[in-house]
Amino acid sequence: MSTSPAAPDPALDALRRYTLHESPTGDRGALAALADVLDADAARAGFHTVRVPHPSGDHLVWTLPARGVGGDAVLLLTHYDTVWPVGTLAGMPWSVDGDTVRGPGVYDTKAGIVALLAAAARVERSQLPHPEIRVLVVADEEIGSPTATGLVRDEASRARAVLGLEPPHPGGDLKTGRRGSTRVRVEVTGVEAHAALDPDAGVNAIDELVDQLVRVRALVADRPVLLNAGAITGGGRTNVVPGEARADLGLRFADPEHEEAVLAALRSLRPVRDRAGLTCRLLSHRPTWRPDEAGARLLGRIVGIAAGLGQRVAGRPADGAADTNTTGAAGRPTIDGLAPPGGGAHARQEWVSTAGLHARTDLLAALLTGLHVAGQAGGEAA
Repeated sequence: MSTSPAAPDPALDALRRYTLHESPTGDRGALAALADVLDADAARAGFHTVRVPHPSGDHLVWTLPARGVGGDAVLLLTHYDTVWPVGTLAGMPWSVDGDTVRGPGVYDTKAGIVALLAAAARVERSQLPHPEIRVLVVADEEIGSPTATGLVRDEASRARAVLGLEPPHPGGDLKTGRRGSTRVRVEVTGVEAHAALDPDAGVNAIDELVDQLVRVRALVADRPVLLNAGAITGGGRTNVVPGEARADLGLRFADPEHEEAVLAALRSLRPVRDRAGLTCRLLSHRPTWRPDEAGARLLGRIVGIAAGLGQRVAGRPADGAADTNTTGAAGRPTIDGLAPPGGGAHARQEWVSTAGLHARTDLLAALLTGLHVAGQAGGEAA
């Protein structure tokens, strides 16, 4: 008795193609190659596709015109850049073992793009009514979306609801808020001099930077703020008083009040030493998104629609940041974590669930055609 081979899985095939197109943030050539593939797949799913060009990587905007439903669009946010440099596949190859799919970027968040496109194609085939669907696929999310945040803000201002396709909590629960996340660069200039023959003629930029970092640490000591000094550079030779130094800091905020106070204090830093120079500038900024009533109502609708599919989901805030910080902080009804479940984001053991990929596709398709109905049933638009 012969057994016929299993039918190919289009979702896994798409995820494999996207994963084999490595796409690190800032690598314009690698991003462009994947963008071409994504735009082609989006067009086949029924989307109109547009590129928003940028030297470090284009942002992709996809639109599925409304069918029988007026009003504002539903906005979906995702990204196609990853933290993994080109060449990572050599030591972290694509693999499928039962329900587990591994490879750079499969969980964060190429599987989310696969689920979205499969859901949209299903919606188009169904001919069911739905509002306009807008999708923004960002090219620099992994470094705080410095070139995309304005676009995110503009798209969200015209959206009835925002659905984020970042990975969910462990187990699949959704995200209803996020810590604020800011990347700051502290840059110091000093005066170079011979470190032995004329040290007093110099101003040591590294010493100045160290003192400033002590100040910054004291600034957050009694606040619910996470501070990470992620990179420090400066100087060059031990016999030269260093003339420049800098540090890149990562800050995470639990509430807007502490965020505002700390950022204001950073802007007011002044040099300790005469003749030293100091600047403090934002590299990226994602405001604190706290759970609110609009998000709670949207979560309730999603939970109800999921229950109709036999799926159980819940929601709670997350520590990590994403583009939904921008939309949620602006007061737009926002829920994140709708990408398929898995684990190991930014880690060598990154993986995503095959069953979860299909379940999220089902849920997204139901949301795209059902959120507006749920909103009408509740007496308000989604």
